Amino acid sequence: MTFSSLGLSESILKAVTEQQYTEPYPIQIQAIPVILEGQSVLGIAQTGSGKTASFVLPILELFQRKKSTRNLHLKVLILVPTRELAVQIGDVIAGFSKYLTIPVKHNAVFGGVTLNQQMMTLKNTEILVATPGRLLELVSTQSVNLSKIEVLVLDEADKMLDLNFQEEVNQLFALLPAKRQNILFSATLDTESKLIQEVLLCNPIRIEVEAEEKSTDLIKQTAYRVSPEKKGPLLRYLIKNKEMQQVLIFVSSVRTADNLTDKLKKNGIEAMAIHSKKSQSARTEALNRFKKGKTNVLVATDLASRGIDIQFLPFVINYELPRSPKDYVHRIGRTGRAEASGEAISLIIPEDEHHFKTIQKKMGKIIQMIDSEGFVLSDL
Repeated sequence: MTFSSLGLSESILKAVTEQQYTEPYPIQIQAIPVILEGQSVLGIAQTGSGKTASFVLPILELFQRKKSTRNLHLKVLILVPTRELAVQIGDVIAGFSKYLTIPVKHNAVFGGVTLNQQMMTLKNTEILVATPGRLLELVSTQSVNLSKIEVLVLDEADKMLDLNFQEEVNQLFALLPAKRQNILFSATLDTESKLIQEVLLCNPIRIEVEAEEKSTDLIKQTAYRVSPEKKGPLLRYLIKNKEMQQVLIFVSSVRTADNLTDKLKKNGIEAMAIHSKKSQSARTEALNRFKKGKTNVLVATDLASRGIDIQFLPFVINYELPRSPKDYVHRIGRTGRAEASGEAISLIIPEDEHHFKTIQKKMGKIIQMIDSEGFVLSDL
C-alpha cells in the first residue's frame, strides 16, 4: 500500500515524500479513506503509530477538493490537552501544506503566550489547533467563532476527556454545530465513557490497530527494585553506567520534576524539566534543547509529555510509576518508535510493587526485576 493509493492530491503527496514518509502505517491506511468520505471516526492505536498524519492528511485533502467553494472561516477545530502537542500538530500541518495549490491558513493557540498576540493572527484561519482553556478565552473575546465548524478532532482523547478537562470541553461542545464530522484519536480510550458518546453524537467507524508484536519487542523493559533513599543515586548510576546521551524521565508531580532536575545538575548531569508550571518559552526551550541533544536528560510530568515526539529516543525511565497502566504504556511508547530499538526502565520502591504487578498484568507481560542492593551507589 502506498500514500498515492489513498486518494491524496499530488500537491500533498509531494509534501509527504519530502517529509520522508515512505509507506503508510496501518492506522493511516484505514483512517484516511474513511475520513475522506466524511464519516466520524474513533481511532485507537499505539503511540508512535502515525495518528497525527491520519487526520491531518485527509483534512488537507478535503480542503483541496472544496477549493472552488471555499469561504474563509474556521471549519476545522483540533482540540489537544497540551501546548507541546498543539505546536507539534501545527508543525505537521505546515509540513504537509507546503505545496498546496491554494494555501490553507492554520493556527495553533495555547496558554503561556500573550492573548493579544494570538488574537492578531486568527483572521481567516480555517484550521485551528487549540488547548481548551485558551480557546475559551478567545471565544470570550469574540476572536473565534465555532458556529461553522465542520470537522472536530480530539487528539489524545484519553487525556482530553478526563475530569481535568471535562468542564472546559463541555463548554466548547455547546458552541459547536450539531451537524459535524467527529474524529477522535488516542493511544488508549474508555469507549464506554458517557462523554465520548455525547461527543460522537452518532455511531462512528471504529478503527483499532493493535500493537504489533515486533513493535513491542523493540522496547526492552527492565525494572530495578530499590529503597526510597537510594532511588536518586540509582538513577544517576544508570544514566552514567549506561552512558545515556538522551533519556526522558517521567515523574508524577511538578515538585518532583524540579527537585530531581536540580539534583541531577548538582551531580554533573545536564538536565531540564518540563511541566505545566513552566512558562511556554521555558517549555519550548527545554524540548528543543533535548531534541537537538544539547540537554541529555528531560524530566517530565505525564501531561507535559503529550507532544514530546522524538523518533529515535533510546531511553525512557519511570522514576515514579503512573497511576494508570494506560499511562505506563503511553510513557514507554516514547521509545522503540519507527522500528528503532529502545529501553524502558522503571524504579520500583517497596510500596510500588503491588501496583507494578497490576501494570504487568494489564499489559500481559512479565518484566524482569533486578535487585539494586549490590550496586555501589555511595559516590552518587
